[in-house]
Amino acid sequence: MLAVRAVRYGGDDPLANLEVSEIADPTPRAGEVLLAVDAASLNHHDLWTLRGVGSRPLSEPQVLGCDAAGTVLAYGDGDVAEGCPAIGARVVVHSVLSCGHCTACRCGDELHCPRVGLLSEPPYPGTLAELLVVPSRNLIPLPDGLDMITAACLPTAYLTAYRMLVVRGGLRAGMRVLVHGATGGVASAAILIGRAAGLTVYATSRDEAKRAAAVELGATAAFATDRDAVKQVIAATGGGVDVVLDTVGEATWDFSLRVLRAGGTVVVSGATTGPNPPAQLNRIFWRQLTIAGSSMGTRDELARLVELCAAGRLQPWVDSVRPLGKAADAMRALIAGDRRGKLVLTPAA
Repeated sequence: MLAVRAVRYGGDDPLANLEVSEIADPTPRAGEVLLAVDAASLNHHDLWTLRGVGSRPLSEPQVLGCDAAGTVLAYGDGDVAEGCPAIGARVVVHSVLSCGHCTACRCGDELHCPRVGLLSEPPYPGTLAELLVVPSRNLIPLPDGLDMITAACLPTAYLTAYRMLVVRGGLRAGMRVLVHGATGGVASAAILIGRAAGLTVYATSRDEAKRAAAVELGATAAFATDRDAVKQVIAATGGGVDVVLDTVGEATWDFSLRVLRAGGTVVVSGATTGPNPPAQLNRIFWRQLTIAGSSMGTRDELARLVELCAAGRLQPWVDSVRPLGKAADAMRALIAGDRRGKLVLTPAA
């Protein structure tokens, strides 16, 4: 099968570590399923892997990719177990791998499994390939009418945004949220999901064109990230937002704390500009702010996202769809940062 792999890590050019080549087809074991990958989307996680950054020690070669939608080809034990999608069924893959047996897994909270992992991090395969083997419990059937391209956008960026908004942020219709990054993968997903959930969404970006794009997506307004913009946000919201979604870290931390209303929440799921901003504990305790960490989402949360899309309430923003063999070009566009929406690869011939 054709696959996109990291064959080394680090260096000044992450794309120098990328290889698109034929490798052996995978074989499912008992409890696993073999899929034909019909669509797979890119995430910044893929670039971090090429740079040698991961949540666990990396080894090479490693197939990249966290997100996939595809068709069920075979089960490892030869039989379709009760509750599993039939051979030929269209599915989306939950990217979070867990043991399936501990208390957290049995309670539907697999993110707290002591053995939690992610597709494309050793020892698990990635999704940027023509074929994929995953545990059968990680499949979610796709309703009729929900296409593979849409489904392939959901398991990382959109799921992360959904959990930040609904679960960790506790946002409900009518509440106000500010999203940093405007057109980044998680940020654009948060704008679209927030609007679908009846939220008033604000966005930030240093780039004027990206601020305009955020408003096109559905943000009520978009702001720069300087001190004057803090006053503008507070004025526009009548005292501050209920929740800030921050994936940026050091560069936006002061801004995030200042635009919150008293009792508000900052939900953090990344720190692309650095993980150690001044904490400002006095501001946090005096204004009774909450700092909530968030990462990925559960299988049940992904299923709710699928339902939102099937009901026509959410349509992921797609920049372009490219063949798997052009993965290097797609990665180059991801690095450049001038895309608008998700980059999707179609591995199947």
